[in-house]
Amino acid sequence: MAGRRALGRRFGWLWGAFAVSSYGTAFGFGAFPLIAILVLHSGPSQVAALAAAGRAVGAVAAVPLGPWVEFRRKRPVMMAMDLTRFAALASIPAAFALGLLTFAQLLVVSIVVATANIAFNAASGAYLKSLVPPEDLLVANGRFESTTWTSIVVGPPLGGAAVGMFGPVTTVAADAVSYLLSALGIRAIGGTEPRPERTGAPRLRAGDLLEGWRHILGHSTLRPLLFNAIVVNGLIMASEPLLAVLLLGPLGFAPWQYGLVFAAPCIGGLLGSRLAPRLVARFGQRKVLLTSGALRACWPLGLAFVQPGIPGIVLIITVQFGLVTCCAVFNPVLATCRLEHTAPDRVARTLTAWSVSSSAAIATLTALWGLLAALTGPRTAIAAAGVVLLATPLLLPRREKAAQVTARTVTDG
Repeated sequence: MAGRRALGRRFGWLWGAFAVSSYGTAFGFGAFPLIAILVLHSGPSQVAALAAAGRAVGAVAAVPLGPWVEFRRKRPVMMAMDLTRFAALASIPAAFALGLLTFAQLLVVSIVVATANIAFNAASGAYLKSLVPPEDLLVANGRFESTTWTSIVVGPPLGGAAVGMFGPVTTVAADAVSYLLSALGIRAIGGTEPRPERTGAPRLRAGDLLEGWRHILGHSTLRPLLFNAIVVNGLIMASEPLLAVLLLGPLGFAPWQYGLVFAAPCIGGLLGSRLAPRLVARFGQRKVLLTSGALRACWPLGLAFVQPGIPGIVLIITVQFGLVTCCAVFNPVLATCRLEHTAPDRVARTLTAWSVSSSAAIATLTALWGLLAALTGPRTAIAAAGVVLLATPLLLPRREKAAQVTARTVTDG
């Protein structure tokens, strides 16, 4: 469980494809708002709409994709979603070069990419479950998690330098190319993949759209984990733009300082993702899931006390490091638990329902906390999010229920 064992050539190609797209996404981080502001001269309301609408509308559009992905071979779906994201993102530098770029195009591209992200994640999760033995799922998810955080450490600073030298459209082009390379990597996996057999009705029914939510809400472990995840992730994401306003506005942080306080703590993500398999091997999945899930809610309140200068930088890096480390332990364990508690013929629908719920919650809470910040100020809104987060461990599965479900799973297996 140390995370160093070989998982085979096919997993290596899948991991490599994930890595190249993750680095591309991190390299292009923040490019859309910059293009909207610097190229299209959009106002704050348009930039906020761009951030919220892509996630919210993409979530709605992705609802029928769960059953569509479920009963198809997963590698072709992943390649199709990669090529869709490549084409959508590549249209931006092409339109810019022709002098035809508009805000409406940015909005449409953000929706297409958000929808394709959900479909790709659903297909890749289902494919991973069939590709990797159950005992290696946590190791595989830990590697994905460590790659994500490493890309965040490296990508945004390099992307920021590229924006300064070549403009924000350049990073979007690089992000587009990363999806093309990801599609080629997935194609290189090779091997045969049987077409999933559909049970029951031969065609898609309305009830299939809700199957993922029925499974989650009817499961005594997955249901509280979903509620916990969407509230915690939603509040953390809702606080980020408010913190940016506070740091770059009243507190007078320079842009490089703002980038530093968010990039440096991501080293904790690499640490936490590598620790997760070792902690589970020593203490068990249930204890690690509950402990890391509770600890990650304790850090964000500290951001409400940030001050100007070096003390503020140290405080933010400390708080963010603790938060990221706990999240990096929690996330791969959650991903593994979710796959273990889901039958192979409903993995894609379950993961789609989970992603749609998360995206909708983030969009809703971001809008609500933006309104709260307008009424009370960003510091008060950040403090309110931190206080609410302190109560979120109550949403985690109760120890007794989690133990019973785990025992039943082991017995049935």
